[in-house]
Amino acid sequence: MKDNLMQANSSTLIATLMRRTPGIVAALAIAGWLALPLSATAAAAGNVSSTVASYTHATASTRHIDVDGASLAYRRFGKPGGVPLVFFQHFVGTMDSWDPAVVDGLAGGREVILFDNAGVAGSGGDVPPTVEGMARYAIGLLQALQVRKADLLGFSLGSLVAQQVALERPDLARRVILVGSGPRAGVGMASLTPEFKAMLGKPHATPDDLLLDVFFTRSPASQAAGQAFVQRLHQRTADRDTDVNEKVAPAQVAAFADWGRPQDDGYLLRIGQPVLVVSGGGDIVHYPVNAFNLQQKLPDAQLVLYPDASHGAIYQYPQRFIAEAALFLDRAD
Repeated sequence: MKDNLMQANSSTLIATLMRRTPGIVAALAIAGWLALPLSATAAAAGNVSSTVASYTHATASTRHIDVDGASLAYRRFGKPGGVPLVFFQHFVGTMDSWDPAVVDGLAGGREVILFDNAGVAGSGGDVPPTVEGMARYAIGLLQALQVRKADLLGFSLGSLVAQQVALERPDLARRVILVGSGPRAGVGMASLTPEFKAMLGKPHATPDDLLLDVFFTRSPASQAAGQAFVQRLHQRTADRDTDVNEKVAPAQVAAFADWGRPQDDGYLLRIGQPVLVVSGGGDIVHYPVNAFNLQQKLPDAQLVLYPDASHGAIYQYPQRFIAEAALFLDRAD
């Protein structure tokens, strides 16, 4: 009963905030991550082009492929030939919500795959209200693309989905990077944290201002890094992802609530892949203690905790993160 109430309160908060600001773009601004309109969509194709390495976050074509009756939008580019790195996005985020500096930095050494899960932005279907449902679509996407082995990078909500994929398909997931994450029944994860709710309810002049509040701390250094990040977000000008609709946030909040409700976290012992856990020391969305608990309970995990950083730690320290992620992904053992 208590879990249902927390879920309902969070869903009501999001819905109320969305009603107060006209338009889906403004609603996304309230939720915290802006996706600008889609101008063009490439035809569906599962094969890797021989010129894939020449594309970047700003120029890679948006393609679609059918997964369980839903047309999923994805972009595939970078250095082909090795194990691809699949990006799992955050709450109400789209493919254009990723930092181009991080994506392109990692794509220089490997192929990368960005995608919108079912019902999100450019993808068809309905948004699953559980992490398990989201994981099924992610697994289906990789199967449709004929990817037999992949590395996973999940951010926030995406990190929960990445955990589930690694758990269900150890044959498919080779290494896992969890950013701004937490285990099932994590501290403060049964609903949105009070700090996060306060930022959602605070008036913001622009969507970028909300990103600066949620992803970065109040220090001058963190805010300066945030300003650089929001500038990078607008680098892609053509073929941008479409907006998320009003059904996305409530379904994703329900998935958060189901993940965070009181339950056993023994599943972590069954995730045997090497895991890199990354967090900001002042994360207000998923408290840093959750990252520590992941590192303690996963059989083969290491923790990177960035100073003076909140939920967007990897965007505050993109070059550090790229170096540490590449070292983790490329290590011999």
